[in-house]
Amino acid sequence: MMNIVYFDLETRYSAAQVGGWGEAGKMGISVAVTFSTRDNEYHIYTQDEADSLITELKEADLVVGYNHIGFDYQVLQPFTFWTMAETTRNLDICAYLTHRLGHRLKLDSVATPTLRGNSKTAEGTDALKWWAEYEKEGDPQKLIDIARYCCYDVKVTMEVYKFGAQNGYILYLDKQGNEVRVEVDWPC
Repeated sequence: MMNIVYFDLETRYSAAQVGGWGEAGKMGISVAVTFSTRDNEYHIYTQDEADSLITELKEADLVVGYNHIGFDYQVLQPFTFWTMAETTRNLDICAYLTHRLGHRLKLDSVATPTLRGNSKTAEGTDALKWWAEYEKEGDPQKLIDIARYCCYDVKVTMEVYKFGAQNGYILYLDKQGNEVRVEVDWPC
């Protein structure tokens, strides 16, 4: 059985705080989450566990994420000398759709119509706020809030991928709010 690892991470700092999107490697990791089909479990990592996260990603038969090549791997880069996009087999749903459609879509624009209402539970800015509160107060509940949010994003990404792999298409909402069908050819 193929080991598909679904992946997402949340950062400690925003692009504005570190000098722009080109400085993603300075954003740090508050929490990273994977779901592995090999053991059918979520794995939660902190920045101190980046080596273990990188090992899991490198050992996967396929890493699936939403903009993980363009963003999450850039955040991870300071923790490895490997170029993650080159040392892993990937299906980045955001990149795939951008290539097919010629424009970017938010995960929510895909998840809401494809999964019929299941969508993100918060925004990345909420995770940044929770991290700032954690740094200030040391309240472990804030890390739990980030992990819960990140786990749910991984779940939504996984469900969108599974839907597309099983049905050969997904749906998205265009700028006018109309549902649009796009064919996909993702491995099961």
